[in-house]
Amino acid sequence: MNDLLQDLPRDVGPRVLGILVRRGADFAAAEDAVQEALVEAVRRWPDGVPADPKGWLVTVAWRKYLDAYRSDSARLAREERVMDEPDPGPTEQADDTLLLLFLCCHPALTPASAVALTLRAVGGLTTRQIAEAYLVPESTMAQRISRAKRTVAEHRLDRPGDLRDVLKVLYLVFNEGYSGEIDLAAEAIRLTRQLASSSDEPEVTGLLALMLLHHARRAARWEGAELVPLAEQDRSRWDTTMVAAGVELLQGALAQDRLGEYQAQAAIAALHCDAPSAEQTDWPQIVEWYDELLHLTESPVVALNRAVAVGEADGALAGLQALSAVPASVPRRTAAEAWLREHAGELAAARSLYTIAAGQATSEAERHHLTRQAARLRDA
Repeated sequence: MNDLLQDLPRDVGPRVLGILVRRGADFAAAEDAVQEALVEAVRRWPDGVPADPKGWLVTVAWRKYLDAYRSDSARLAREERVMDEPDPGPTEQADDTLLLLFLCCHPALTPASAVALTLRAVGGLTTRQIAEAYLVPESTMAQRISRAKRTVAEHRLDRPGDLRDVLKVLYLVFNEGYSGEIDLAAEAIRLTRQLASSSDEPEVTGLLALMLLHHARRAARWEGAELVPLAEQDRSRWDTTMVAAGVELLQGALAQDRLGEYQAQAAIAALHCDAPSAEQTDWPQIVEWYDELLHLTESPVVALNRAVAVGEADGALAGLQALSAVPASVPRRTAAEAWLREHAGELAAARSLYTIAAGQATSEAERHHLTRQAARLRDA
């Protein structure tokens, strides 16, 4: 019983919220009503859990929503539209999580706001948990979520959302990794699984495969607070079961012959995971996949990663030639050039570039790693 109550906000709350929003409820007011219903459940259910917990929550939340509007004289016009409660009957069986996810990832929101609202409304996390994960004060996160709610309140679920926006937000969540008590990478995987169960789009499956293939290497990516580069990771610590699951998903997505950027990225990750050692990595095939990815995205970041792959496949000089087409403003370009200069035998230039790259790093772990590389060449 305690486990059920503990899991309610994350497992059932988002589905109840989705039902209220689909019925026409204002997003912010609907979430308030769902929270009140959850509090009511905690108070009443120790005496006996209803046969249909979700149905009970929908009924209570809808009534609380209506009560709130009936008490607000300034909303009489809207009250007329929502006054009649739906006829009694089975609770809607459709999972409205997908609709809710599209709303939370609406293009009118900034990426940061979309991420926060998705974790709050669809993920069922508390504002405190989200704030801790993003290392900001709870009051700051509360304001961000409130602004996001006001923005989406202006948009109704009367047309399909853009799947690309949803996938982008989920990948942003995944790349935040782990901080505080919430593992955001695992949360992103959970939400992407939900989306994949409701969608036959190969890019959704491709994103889930990409997440699993990256997450499978997580245990080997860190030693304490120190970042371990892919080539130096202990591959025996990779989660082979997760790798196999990611590869299987990727194969299913590629079989649909509708290639997208997440499938291409997952293919590159799969080739890394398939190599028994860094020296046995199939770099020529990775370059081919980067060519596909660059064709799909025209992203300078992809061009940067491709240059490094070319350096591995065809030598550092070829990599430097490929890198020359990448703008200097692209993040981590300096670090990539340092690596290529080192492998071309230009140690003094590489040492200087590692030092510059360390000053440009956006995380403490990356800064420490690049500083160590510069020190290593200084002592060589």
